Amino acid sequence: MIPENLPSPTQKYKQKYQQYETEMKEGYKWYSQINSEKKRPNVPWQQPPEIMDRMNAQVEEQVKDSVTALDRKALLQQCYTNSPFNIQQCQKRSEAEIVAAKKKQQAVIEQVMIDQLSRAVISDPEQNSIIGSQQVPYLPLFQEKVPLHLRKRTLHETKIKTHSTLTENMLSNKLQFDARILSRNGRDACRELMGFFFAHDKSLTIYEYRQFGSNRTSALPFIYKGIYSHQYGRRKGKQYQLQDFYVGANLTFLSSYHLSLPESIKENPLITLRITHVDQLTFDSLRKKIMENGDGLTEQEASDRSIFKNIQDLLREKLHERAVRILTGLGKYFRHLDKKRNGLLCKEDFKQALKVFHLEVPEKDFEDLWLILDINGNDQVDFGEFKRAIFGEMNEYRKTFLRKAYMKLDFTKTGSVSMVDIRKCYCAKKHPHVISGCATEEEIKSSFIETLENACSHPREVLYCEFEDYYEGLSFGISDDEDFITILRNSWGI
Repeated sequence: MIPENLPSPTQKYKQKYQQYETEMKEGYKWYSQINSEKKRPNVPWQQPPEIMDRMNAQVEEQVKDSVTALDRKALLQQCYTNSPFNIQQCQKRSEAEIVAAKKKQQAVIEQVMIDQLSRAVISDPEQNSIIGSQQVPYLPLFQEKVPLHLRKRTLHETKIKTHSTLTENMLSNKLQFDARILSRNGRDACRELMGFFFAHDKSLTIYEYRQFGSNRTSALPFIYKGIYSHQYGRRKGKQYQLQDFYVGANLTFLSSYHLSLPESIKENPLITLRITHVDQLTFDSLRKKIMENGDGLTEQEASDRSIFKNIQDLLREKLHERAVRILTGLGKYFRHLDKKRNGLLCKEDFKQALKVFHLEVPEKDFEDLWLILDINGNDQVDFGEFKRAIFGEMNEYRKTFLRKAYMKLDFTKTGSVSMVDIRKCYCAKKHPHVISGCATEEEIKSSFIETLENACSHPREVLYCEFEDYYEGLSFGISDDEDFITILRNSWGI
């Protein structure tokens, strides 16, 4: 029952209701547009030359100015570094995160040991050998009439010990590392992967830690235990060694060899994993045992890094105060050109993009760069890899907190976040301009939303790659890691 003497709503709550009603209507309109676009057949097509020329002219007009109003709004986020974060609260949160990380690690280690020790004996090839007879390629239908030594083997009918049986001591000599998937798909990029490199046979396995609901967790094999080799780069075809495992290193696998992978990952022929953390004490101990020395860099790889560094130093001055606008704009431009949605573009597309954004690179340096990136010689390169080569990228310590912030926003794990949720979760209370009274929370929030919308292909949806591009540009002008993490903590409460 509703009381009759309720007071009429104030103007403040009327405005809030109108804002809520407007947001809901715009949200329904946006979702209907997205659904209609998804129903259309995904047929590759090319933009007419007139539209492309008009778009290039608009981008060039925006890039010509040294520092625009959009750049100034993006640089407002850097002011968070001057805002003192609650140290006590941060310490409590860090301690809780450390405890949770140890629980995850222990759960994955236990699952790996159970999987390997329980399956090692029964799956050993020596179990299939039959004395005095050849191995049976198939089993008859009526097994009750088949002699005992020809029946399908069960655990009770195995030899308990074989010459190659794994033991816990063998599996204990392992290097643990954390990894992430290099992907523009937010759902795949935020997967929690934990890998192990076994020193006794130089094999490796990678598990994914997954949480179902609030109580149920599971560690599932992502890359099954085996001996693998590099599938891309200067070391293509060479087996993985201990020296290949360091923070920032890439591990590449063929998706066709791993049929249990998610469908979104199997769309690409190559899976690239980036190592984000390595147990350094175990690494040093194993290196002494197996007598591996050196940093693992070949002369060609050192030369490649030198070429990348020269180009990055050349472009650093141009990105001084315009990094957010250029990096987000370039990513949006590349996604617009990528009609096949495979992330690959040709040489002329990259040259045109650099020209449009006034990023002049000498012809010789560009050709040297292209020879390194187009290692297969098919005249196509992933534009994410191209951006990382010419601009560099933030370190894995910063990326860890960036992924944590996006995972908090993308609680449904769909790989995209609506702008309505971004507006709700973004906190501007601790911004120095708000604390000093120079600006209101709504003004700071609106400036952030405006710069983020400029980076998005759809104004009402933020993909992980767009979120990452924004903070890549913001990270460019921040030298200290803790300052950058303070921005994320104050903005998203992580």
